[in-house]
Amino acid sequence: MIRKIINIDEDKCNGCGLCANACHEGAIDIIDGKAKLVRENFCDGLGDCLPSCPTGAITFEEREAPEYDEAAVKASQIKKNMEARMAAGGGGCPGSRAMTLDAQQESSAAGMNRRQVSRLAQWPCQIKLVPAKAPFYEGAKLLIAADCTAYAYANMHEEFMKGKVTIIGCPKLDDIDYSEKLTEIIAENNIKSVTIVRMEVPCCGGLQAAAEKALKNSGKFIPWQVVTISRDGQILD
Repeated sequence: MIRKIINIDEDKCNGCGLCANACHEGAIDIIDGKAKLVRENFCDGLGDCLPSCPTGAITFEEREAPEYDEAAVKASQIKKNMEARMAAGGGGCPGSRAMTLDAQQESSAAGMNRRQVSRLAQWPCQIKLVPAKAPFYEGAKLLIAADCTAYAYANMHEEFMKGKVTIIGCPKLDDIDYSEKLTEIIAENNIKSVTIVRMEVPCCGGLQAAAEKALKNSGKFIPWQVVTISRDGQILD
């Protein structure tokens, strides 16, 4: 049948994978560093992937293509959800799906006053949920932050999160040793620097200790720093 379907220009594609993440139907895979429409019967022709493409490689076209198979899409989604739950020991959910986010600053129509926007550059961000390896780590400045810092320090996004991959946790509430996961992230990826932002409270010392242990165990020499936030929202020397 003739119907509307996406077309991917491989010459423009940079292989970032954002379109594959945006395609809820699972029609797109990354193969040999390029996005490819591998399941034409999974493409509904609505184009959720188009806005996510940073290079303009995806367009619509009308051509001969298999009919959209909604039943097959739903069956595939159920299978993927089950596999995710099994991989996470039964606790997997679509909310832990890794993706890169658009953290660009937006301005007002007049171009005079810039409004504050999120600087979170990827998802997920919890240390327990982030993958140990992902494209967003490549050449990244890594921010390891205690949960409470974003609430205590008003300008967290602009001063600390901007331009960084942010991962967060609370050693008191999670009651786990983060050092193993952090070691794997630092050792297995091209991390350029590490910033640790913690609260002044003693329990935050666990996050700092885990990060310092991970830096040591990774075997890499990476610039790093620790910033401590007071309970009234000040940066302590």
